[in-house]
Amino acid sequence: MPLAAQARARPGAIATIMAGSGQRLSYGELDERSRRLANLFRAQGLVGGDVVALFMENNIRYHEVYWAALRSGMYLTAVNKYLTAEEAAYIVADSGAKALVTSAALGPVAEAMRDAMPACSLRLAVDGPVAGFEAYEPALAAAPAEAAPDERLGDFMNYSSGTTGRPKGIKRPLSGLAFRALSPLDELVGTVYGVDRETIYLSPAPLYHAAPLAFTAAVHSHGGTNVIMERFDAAQALALIERHRATHSQWVPTMFVRMLKLPPAARTAHDLSSHRVAVHAAAPCPLEVKRQMIDWWGPILHEYYGGTERNGLTYCNSADWLSHPGTVGRAQLGTLHICDEAGRELPAGEPGLIYFERDEAPFEYHNDPEKTAQSRHPREPFWTKLGDVGYLDEEGFLYLTDRESFMIISGGVNIYPQEIEDCLILHPEVGDVAVFGVPHAEFGEEVKAVVELAPGITPSPELAETLIEHARAHLAAYKVPRSLDFEAALPRLETGKLYKRLLKDRYWGKRDSRIV
Repeated sequence: MPLAAQARARPGAIATIMAGSGQRLSYGELDERSRRLANLFRAQGLVGGDVVALFMENNIRYHEVYWAALRSGMYLTAVNKYLTAEEAAYIVADSGAKALVTSAALGPVAEAMRDAMPACSLRLAVDGPVAGFEAYEPALAAAPAEAAPDERLGDFMNYSSGTTGRPKGIKRPLSGLAFRALSPLDELVGTVYGVDRETIYLSPAPLYHAAPLAFTAAVHSHGGTNVIMERFDAAQALALIERHRATHSQWVPTMFVRMLKLPPAARTAHDLSSHRVAVHAAAPCPLEVKRQMIDWWGPILHEYYGGTERNGLTYCNSADWLSHPGTVGRAQLGTLHICDEAGRELPAGEPGLIYFERDEAPFEYHNDPEKTAQSRHPREPFWTKLGDVGYLDEEGFLYLTDRESFMIISGGVNIYPQEIEDCLILHPEVGDVAVFGVPHAEFGEEVKAVVELAPGITPSPELAETLIEHARAHLAAYKVPRSLDFEAALPRLETGKLYKRLLKDRYWGKRDSRIV
């Protein structure tokens, strides 16, 4: 039963609670406010297939914007709140967004974006004034509350890396379904994880990430209640499970690490007996961390592997994982194939590129046909990959062993080296640069830069700090290298290709797996 039906059946039921402020939004309020915003979009000339950008911290208004776009047959592009004005404006402009909703908390960055997104004609700000943006509440109050008679289901188009180092939108074909229908993803979440009206879902992660946004939306579609943390805090997360009697949650492995590192008294201070489904994904979980979490919380951990591309999905519960340690599960969406670089299928136990087979090509990278083509199998157009390497066992369980690209996953956040390299190479004292992930006990990986200096420049600790400050001035904080080393010459082939593995192996100790 989708949002509108939930609101008709139980208008007073609570859809969202903000964990810190205690703000609450009922289904009746969420449905009406999203209808008004959808009508405002249409009054400004937006139509099905257009893009609405959302640049906001975790906020009680977040899902109003999401549902307004989705019930209008539009794409919603959620923009990372930590991006600089330059980075965020690029995404808004590249997506073709005709509307942008932001908040007073991000006002200074939003104001600096204005001149770089001329096609974005409707600009709204919640929680206070932002120069160049219309106030959200008066605009919403002036819009009609009636639902459009032809509401169609839209989708979200979040951004990932592109071949140039710039992020690229992951765009799926719109289903054409009426808004009153459940999306296939909502149905899958309900079936696999038992989400229903009784669900109390704790969401500790930023909503601009695809998984938290998709799962919280699925909870709304099934009539449950989302408890949204404004920011993650390990001790508070445990207290919230007890306070709200949370039944479901979703995490990244770094959050597990931080909760496990709490003092014993803090770990045992709360009643967690209501908690029956703890989902995790986004980054590989260290085996010992997962064992400790199962020992602590019981066999309630559920893991999946998939991407925003939604080209396929694996799943395993705690029992599967305990009998197959390290697995990310068996395919639940699509058929798995492991292939070599030429596209030949490999036998069980032999690692290769991971492909999911579907009955149609499920996505494309917006404005990047080259990256789209690279995601396809050489001969099977409906086999697609995310760039990960792994193997299947005889029972069909998938294990990840490496990544085709050098994408860094730090604390569950994807960081793309090319973008950082493109920034550092512009510094006049840099001749060449390589960026990759190195081991970090808590976050899994952290960003490392290795620099070949321009001729005549002498390396020094002061210069390393200068280059890190240069990156900090142009990139979001989580992308900035945590350390920087110098090399006399980077290992490039005559073709110009950087042989980054030679550098990375020095820090990883040439282990068989690059995943910790």
